Amino acid sequence: MSVFVEIDHVDQIFPLPNGGQYIALKNISLEVQKGEFISLLGHSGCGKSTLLNIVAGLAKPASGGVVLEGREVKDPGPDRMVVFQNYSLLPWLTVRENIALAVNRVMKDLPKSERQQIVQHHIDLVKLQHAADKRPGQLSGGMKQRVAIARALSIRPKLLLLDEPFGALDALTRSGLQDQLMQIAQENQLTCIMVTHDVDEALLLSDRIVLLTNGPESYIGQIIEVPFPRPRERMEVIGHPSYYALRSEIVYFLNLQKKAKQRKTKQTVAIARNGLEKVNLEIGFVPLTDCAPLVVAKELGLFQKYGLEDITLSREPSWKAIAEGVATQRLDAAQMVAGMPLAMTLGAGGKPPLPIVTGLVMSRNGNAITLSKRLYRQGIRTLADFKDSIARTPDKVHTLAAVHPASMHNLMLRHWLASGGIDPDQDVNIVMIPPAQMVSTLKAGTIEGYCAGEPWNSRAVQEGLGFVIATDLDIWPGHLEKVLGVREDWANQYPATHLALVKALLEACEYCDDRRNREGLIELLARPDYVGVAPEHLRPGLLTPYDYGTDAEPEQLLRYNQFYVDKTNCPYRVEGLWIMTQLARWGITPFPRNWIDILDRTRRVDVFGAAARELGLLDIEPHRGPIHFSDGSVFNPDDPIGYLSNLEIKHNVRIEEVTIDALATAAT
Repeated sequence: MSVFVEIDHVDQIFPLPNGGQYIALKNISLEVQKGEFISLLGHSGCGKSTLLNIVAGLAKPASGGVVLEGREVKDPGPDRMVVFQNYSLLPWLTVRENIALAVNRVMKDLPKSERQQIVQHHIDLVKLQHAADKRPGQLSGGMKQRVAIARALSIRPKLLLLDEPFGALDALTRSGLQDQLMQIAQENQLTCIMVTHDVDEALLLSDRIVLLTNGPESYIGQIIEVPFPRPRERMEVIGHPSYYALRSEIVYFLNLQKKAKQRKTKQTVAIARNGLEKVNLEIGFVPLTDCAPLVVAKELGLFQKYGLEDITLSREPSWKAIAEGVATQRLDAAQMVAGMPLAMTLGAGGKPPLPIVTGLVMSRNGNAITLSKRLYRQGIRTLADFKDSIARTPDKVHTLAAVHPASMHNLMLRHWLASGGIDPDQDVNIVMIPPAQMVSTLKAGTIEGYCAGEPWNSRAVQEGLGFVIATDLDIWPGHLEKVLGVREDWANQYPATHLALVKALLEACEYCDDRRNREGLIELLARPDYVGVAPEHLRPGLLTPYDYGTDAEPEQLLRYNQFYVDKTNCPYRVEGLWIMTQLARWGITPFPRNWIDILDRTRRVDVFGAAARELGLLDIEPHRGPIHFSDGSVFNPDDPIGYLSNLEIKHNVRIEEVTIDALATAAT
């Protein structure tokens, strides 16, 4: 089915008297099908009416745009009619004359008799025959709104836009008009977008309900599919088995947004030098190819460029040490595996929840699954071969390794195994080993394979110990890999410092993805203070063709190590949501019922956006649509619990609310 209305990455920004900016809407993307009824729901100030005005052509977005039937919306037009809360009728004209005003203006080429018929038809449609010759002052509020609806429909718009059309009416009048609008929309296959505060109204009228988060930088938090069949009757809708569950889900979202608004109070912070609160930082990293942005920012003076005078890069032995260093405040910030901020925030491993935030994705891709060369000699070439090998040796424990429970290495390895019908916790044994110990452990025969970042796959290949059966490009190309992580209380205490840190690393990421810089980058990474390996172990995938250690020719993988291109750096929420489903899938953490609130706290898209804008770079959050994996599976971000329920191989998934007050206490 072709898209009727497309709202494409719309941002709206308003200037402030002090010269600053207020970002009302951020990265709003939505597709509407012909005949659909969409409701926009959220608290006051979330930008619902602003978005409706952009669709109507009454306001121009700061970026992005709206397309209606293949044509960009630039100005108001008769193909879009708006029904406002305040009726907007001319008081000196009768009902008939108010409707005729629109018809005569838009359909002036039609004969007068035909125009009169159209006016009368729409008077009849809203059941106002008895009041056709009355002026607005002689009408009730409900009757005035019916006139506004009739006028909007009379010119046969392609899209009907309703801005809280029944908000000022009493309950009885409102319910009657809702029923009438529902009937008209169903009978005429109208495409409608409506702004409302009323949950029950949205459920009664809508095919989908778009829930907007609080401003500033309001975004689509969730889209609720309304399953009630059409045509609808009010009592049948209320009696539907899903009605109260859906209503509860929407009210829960709105309550969480209300609590989040109360929590976000402006903090007073001390300013040190260069306009920053703190200029001396200790930043942790693990020796891997994708620590490159930290190394570049340090060696090329980018930290100093943004006012961070004294930066110490602390080479940590493991991801466990990284987590402990940030938790104990030994480290101000750290390179983290992608799931670590969420896992720490959710209290993984039985530890108290500690909110960790990320304002930057530092790298994507860069991992591989390496198996022992002995398995290759036994004829294993594919995942199916590996499954057959496991089936042939039921008494043998097949041990694989990943680097951290919340790492993409562990989650991707498990996803890959499960896609081939292998239960990661029943059919094999997965242990956690620091990246630098992978090759020696494989050589000792303690493990049969592992998922890790470079250079530890290439080193196993070059030493004849292993072969790469799959890279992450074969599983989920473009997935996030390493992120910048700081404690939430640290980010709140040092906001200017946090922003400067993100800016320095964002510029470093851009440098790392310029292939003209890769030769020098390899020389930097090879130093003992950083990765400390021979340059030939760093080259594959980063600069030269990737050697899988098989009979196949080495292959040039241009996106194997990705630092900046193709919207690498935005810590967008859909990826974080998928990570939370996987943490729950494998019993690492519960899945938080208040997942939107958790994402808002941990995925600091606002910090990334501010850094990008100050650097003159594109401030774009990737599309919030589904994630498609190479095995054909799809993750729908609007139904994460349904996604979890449909997975065949998983633990007993726990769904719990992560208490915000507990998180706030842990942070202090």
